[in-house]
Amino acid sequence: MSNETAAAPNAAPQASNSVIVPMAIIAGLFFIFGFVTWLNGALIPFLQTICDLTAFEAMLVASAFYAAYTVMAMPMAYIIERTGYKNGMAIGLFIVAVGALIFIPAAYGRHFSVFLLAQFVVGTGLTILQTASNPYVVKLGPPESAAVRICVMGLLNKGAGVVAPIVFSALVLSGITGVSDVELAALSEAARDIKLNELAAQLVSPYVGMAIVLAVLGVAMLFAPIPDIEDEVLEGQEEGDIRLSGVFKFPHLVLGALALFFYVGVEVIAGDAIGLLGKQAGLSSSVSSMLTSYTMIFMVIGYLAGVVTIPRYISQQTALMFSAILGIIFTVCVMTGSLQSTVMSAATLSLFGMPEIPNAVYFVALLGFANAMCWPAIWPLSLQGLGKYTSKGAALLIMGIAGGAVLPPIYGHFADTGDGQLAYVVSIPAYLYILFYAIKGHKMTSWK
Repeated sequence: MSNETAAAPNAAPQASNSVIVPMAIIAGLFFIFGFVTWLNGALIPFLQTICDLTAFEAMLVASAFYAAYTVMAMPMAYIIERTGYKNGMAIGLFIVAVGALIFIPAAYGRHFSVFLLAQFVVGTGLTILQTASNPYVVKLGPPESAAVRICVMGLLNKGAGVVAPIVFSALVLSGITGVSDVELAALSEAARDIKLNELAAQLVSPYVGMAIVLAVLGVAMLFAPIPDIEDEVLEGQEEGDIRLSGVFKFPHLVLGALALFFYVGVEVIAGDAIGLLGKQAGLSSSVSSMLTSYTMIFMVIGYLAGVVTIPRYISQQTALMFSAILGIIFTVCVMTGSLQSTVMSAATLSLFGMPEIPNAVYFVALLGFANAMCWPAIWPLSLQGLGKYTSKGAALLIMGIAGGAVLPPIYGHFADTGDGQLAYVVSIPAYLYILFYAIKGHKMTSWK
């Protein structure tokens, strides 16, 4: 992730405060994106348990969330055009709060369809927030260092991803014992139903609290000092009506949207499906629900590496190329690694308070490092030279987030019909396409 219509400012901010204040506010939003988004990694194995789901059904939790980005990107873009970016982001926070409240009836009834509705509403709110913030960050400074600015935002985004599963485990799974699949199977049907109802009810208070916090932040956003921004009209472009069809004349943008499609798909598989692989390896539900934090830790390390090296030592496109290559290598290691042995001994892990984790699961976490530079690099490479089409181009890129709705269920299908470990093969074609975009696709200025 990605986690993520704004346009170019009329002029580059001159005073330091004119940059620092908006960046600080946007940074807070990126933390919210990350926290809400990467709760899915803990939520998926949790819902698989309380709703008796297959791997394919469990990954629909991610699909419902990311499908909202595709279905609602353009409607949300039009809302932003009418309300302005600041009010649009406030509306986004209110919508996410509504989505959090829908978790309450879903939890009390253990209705999987209502959980999916809640996920879609949350994703809809984040669509406004993401569509506005990413181009804004890109345009706040020189284009060659845009990936660095997004990396800084990403540190908060993925840092929240580290925290979210831990908070979920502390608030939802605390005090609940006997929730492994083996232990649940040993209970009578009545006792099992009582235990699952008890576990599901643990969702209510945290999501009520989340809704309240998001609503308060929405009110605060209405008064936040974020300046209005407009699309820059480049030489050769004319003022006037800007139609969505116009963005398709930019190959590097269209190919970039497809690169984001594949990137978000593999990012979600690495961050959200790691818990399913942990359960396949025999880890408990509580441990499996926290595994997303491992992936996020490596993503944070990747973002830090990007801040240090770009553009001083490597370019944005070079970073993207290395990310794709590492993704292929680590995916192969996931598919061939052991689900029994560990990278470090259990004794060593216990010194850090960490459970014993199989090799293959660690390599899934390492995919977080490989994925880290994809989002920060693809955005500036895709938006370069769009001028007045920047806002519509950003909406098209946001639609690419649909990869998080499409690829994870494909992984889940192969995990159900074969092996959850070998199912990671679906990531290989995605990384190969990202590699193509890094080498050639971002340079294409004509379809001829």
